[in-house]
Amino acid sequence: SPHCLLVKEHQVREGADTAHPPRRTLFVLNVPPYCGPDSLSRLFSRCGRVQSVDICDKPGPGEKKEKLTSKFFDHKTVKGFQVAYVVFRKPAGVQAAKALSQEGPLLISTESHPVKTGISKWIASYETSVVDPKELKAEVDAYMQDYDKKMAEEEAKAAKEEGVPDEEGWVKVTRKGRKPGLPRTEAANLRVLEKEKQKRARKELLNFYAWQHRESKREHIAQLRKKFEEDKQRIALMRAQRKFRPY
Repeated sequence: SPHCLLVKEHQVREGADTAHPPRRTLFVLNVPPYCGPDSLSRLFSRCGRVQSVDICDKPGPGEKKEKLTSKFFDHKTVKGFQVAYVVFRKPAGVQAAKALSQEGPLLISTESHPVKTGISKWIASYETSVVDPKELKAEVDAYMQDYDKKMAEEEAKAAKEEGVPDEEGWVKVTRKGRKPGLPRTEAANLRVLEKEKQKRARKELLNFYAWQHRESKREHIAQLRKKFEEDKQRIALMRAQRKFRPY
């Protein structure tokens, strides 16, 4: 079935878009969800060598982002039509891509590179969503090894800099010492959360109604008056006994 793509040269202020350089970036609208970066790269490769293809939900400032290497985490499902930024090696590729409208229709899905749509695409998406425990364990183990290595390097750096003043003479103080702060366990965190919940519940239920608030004020004023009268009687008794010495 035919589908139209809208293309134009991507133009921004100099230095505003670091990931999509001007004169070499083609801005593509109305990209269907079944069309991925590989399909767009093959489609526009006849215009020139494609350097990169970035597909986004909506237009925006293209800053260089870290490439996600995880297969299981931070995976975003593509829904609806999107926009794409096709970066060519040379500016001539953008002009050649703009002239493609004068030619006949271009094929996205071919026998050598078929693009799955409809039921076949849903089946493929479901199959990729099934997690392989071995691959997941290998990825988690690799991540934890990198994390432990990073923490060991930070601890070694902190131990090396401990007690050493900086250029202005300041000494960095850490929690490590004779009694370092112990990390909270899950049970300790649950106890703290339960105490905070009970405290919040008592605070919310106290003087919940307006008449309770008025009664509490009346009781407080009555207690102040009672204490004032008791103090007056005590002072009068001390005066009568000539033991009142205010100074």
